[in-house]
Amino acid sequence: MANRSLPAGRYFGAFALIVALLYGLVFFTGDTRTPQLGLDLRGGTTVTLAARTPDGEAPAQEDLELARRIIEQRVNGLGVAEAEVVTEGDSNIVISVPGDDGEQARELGATAQLRFRPVIEGPAPAAAAEEAPAEETEGAETADGSAEGDTAEETDPAAPTDADDAVEAPELPDPDAPPVTQEEAAAEFATLTCETENVTGDIDRPESFVAACSEDGTAKYLLGPTIIEGTEIDDATAGTEQSDGSWVVLLDFQSDGLATWAGYTSANVGSSVAFTLDGRVVSAPRINSAITTNPTTITGQFDQESATELANQLRYGALPLTFTQATAQSISTELGAEQLEAGLIAGALGIALVFVYALFYYRLLGLVMIASLLLSAAVVYACLILLGREIGFTLSLAGIAGFIVSIGITADSFVVYFERLKDEIREGRSLRSAVPRAWVRARRTILSADAVSFLAAAILYVLAIGDVKGFAFTLGMSTVLDLVVVFLFTHPLMAVLSRFKKFGANRFSGLGRVEHTRRPAPPARGRELVGAASGTGPQDRSTS
Repeated sequence: MANRSLPAGRYFGAFALIVALLYGLVFFTGDTRTPQLGLDLRGGTTVTLAARTPDGEAPAQEDLELARRIIEQRVNGLGVAEAEVVTEGDSNIVISVPGDDGEQARELGATAQLRFRPVIEGPAPAAAAEEAPAEETEGAETADGSAEGDTAEETDPAAPTDADDAVEAPELPDPDAPPVTQEEAAAEFATLTCETENVTGDIDRPESFVAACSEDGTAKYLLGPTIIEGTEIDDATAGTEQSDGSWVVLLDFQSDGLATWAGYTSANVGSSVAFTLDGRVVSAPRINSAITTNPTTITGQFDQESATELANQLRYGALPLTFTQATAQSISTELGAEQLEAGLIAGALGIALVFVYALFYYRLLGLVMIASLLLSAAVVYACLILLGREIGFTLSLAGIAGFIVSIGITADSFVVYFERLKDEIREGRSLRSAVPRAWVRARRTILSADAVSFLAAAILYVLAIGDVKGFAFTLGMSTVLDLVVVFLFTHPLMAVLSRFKKFGANRFSGLGRVEHTRRPAPPARGRELVGAASGTGPQDRSTS
């Protein structure tokens, strides 16, 4: 039979090539040699943001998805590594940040509305809860290339600063209330102290006059109705001036926004305009000339950090929805380490029990199973490292649970194969001839079982969210790798070992016991009847 001359070397070679390729990529590409760990193993923060609308209804799904993309861009712009931003249900966005970036995760959804408003009065000094930082200067200028020397400077105490505490969610305006008049806003401006509780302004209607504080609470402004919404911003980047190397912010508007901006700056040269995020003034440069083309250049006493922060606020500040922080869960690094240790202990216990059972019941066949499981673990480990590099896959506690469950699925493949092998030997075949016949019959069952497991994992991955996806992913991946190991290593190894008579002895493999319990083949029925009738033998038969 062709199966008896199985080219085991080719199968071993193919498997060795796969392992060598995987570990070659692990050690000779990238800068990590370990799998990436998820929040529950590494520690981190998960923040759930709930979208709010003035009428209390669920937001439009396209707005929710747009908000998710903008928040994801904020994460990337702030340099928060390995964060995940996903929608959940019809109104929630979940931000997951591993490591020590929890405070940044809490603030990522705090800003919902970016608006440009004219400055009517201010900046005026305001009492702050903390010592006010030194003032800095910045300005706005045109960078259209049509004119030179269009620079301006102003004193702006509202330069970006790092927030020490997560801000509270702003209040939504009443859609039925009339806009705030200039007189009403001026009265509020006169009494505004910009204490800590006042720094975070409410979200006002775009047509209202507002009294607003700077981000750090050191200055206050009286602002007019909105000129341009932040959604009209196309891009904002930090850069340096070619002349002196000073840091600036370059602001690009979309076509409609640029037309509005050109008209306003032409009519208001010398005036100041405030950039507000949820009612807080993050910058208030003075218009020094008409700006009719992109980009608008914001100059001032910037360094790289402050210029980058302002550019990110302008680029990612405009969300189509307002959010509140529904839940926030932080997992310390110590707790993550404890959970990782517990998961590894659980996995080790599961593997140990499988090993003990295999050695007790299958003896040398058990060693084949153990060797196959160890090689499968080596392949899985390399795949986890590469997947973490390429697609950002992180191993969670649920993922470890998927691997523990997959141990049983992998071991089941060996049990099916070995039991079929015993059946062949009970039918009177030698170990060498039983191996190929047992494989032909067992592989159908193995393929069917693994196909069902993989299909279940795939459906669970598509329909589930959060950590359940990690469980489904590792379960499906382990199922596929189980087939690779069984087909390219376990079966060829059994074909090689079957050539040694001692391997099939009862002392070593337990298969000899199967031979001893084999039922003897019954004698031919015709020959038994003739011997019984004649009493002498076949040669004394007579006819009449």
